[in-house]
Amino acid sequence: MPDQTLATLLPPEATDVLTVSGLATLTSEKTKQAYATALADFLSWTVQQGAPLSKPLVEAWRGELLARGLSVSSVNQRLSAVRLLFRQAAERGALTAEEALRLASVPNVKQGGQRLGKWLTEGEAGKLLGLPDAKTRLGLRDRAILALLVACGLRRDELVRLEVRHLQLRDERWVLLDLQGKGRRLRTVPVPLWVKRLIDRWMEAGEISAGPLFRTLRKGGGLGPSQPVSEDLIYTLVRQSGAAIGHPDLTPHDLRRTCAKLCRKAGGDLEQIQLLLGHASIQTTERYLGTKQDLVQAVNDRVKIRVERD
Repeated sequence: MPDQTLATLLPPEATDVLTVSGLATLTSEKTKQAYATALADFLSWTVQQGAPLSKPLVEAWRGELLARGLSVSSVNQRLSAVRLLFRQAAERGALTAEEALRLASVPNVKQGGQRLGKWLTEGEAGKLLGLPDAKTRLGLRDRAILALLVACGLRRDELVRLEVRHLQLRDERWVLLDLQGKGRRLRTVPVPLWVKRLIDRWMEAGEISAGPLFRTLRKGGGLGPSQPVSEDLIYTLVRQSGAAIGHPDLTPHDLRRTCAKLCRKAGGDLEQIQLLLGHASIQTTERYLGTKQDLVQAVNDRVKIRVERD
């Protein structure tokens, strides 16, 4: 494709179609929004350059993103979005497979060092779970939500999509069956008995027997339509609860990390912890693990958190 700009190869109407078709392959709404922003930026930037579409041009865009001060993870996510665009272009005949492969071969930016992040101790986790008022319907719901984040390592989007049907008995223990996580990967999440009891109390108080497991409540804790809680609600709950125990910057992902740390500290097998969290690999969550998950001796059963009573 000598001396052909992106606008020449892919006019706006074509890139619109490719963007829509590419975003349709994604499941997470947050990822769709991020990819849409990345593609709009890339398309606008390349048109301004007026240079031939090439691997060096994509590399120059990567450098431009870094110069703007974007984090390594943000730059790499934007590169992933552009690769998706090239794949769609190849599938629809706008680019040859060789051209798309060459353009997509621009590597990610390497992450220097290792990000440790934040996690809670068992004592801090117990204080966190003890914050919601167990005498109210709202408190019972929020306590069960926090318990699933801490003890089962669920992601926010996984938790809001939970339904009563996911909670089932397998191998004589309670699990969240066939939970769809990142990359549409399915996994089964063991639920410790003490977490199941918290869920039962919420289900009884919320009169829930089917449909969304966690639902919004009216002012004062009254029951309303069976509307599932939002990711923003969960984020706010974790931030406010974290602030109350001295961690004002606590996030739901920190609780997922807490689950992994506490399971490991309790002697959990590393591969079983990865299966619990739905990671594709031990290192970077990109390589699948070929081990059999143990639902009888589940790793998160060994975590002993004492919920502070009212």
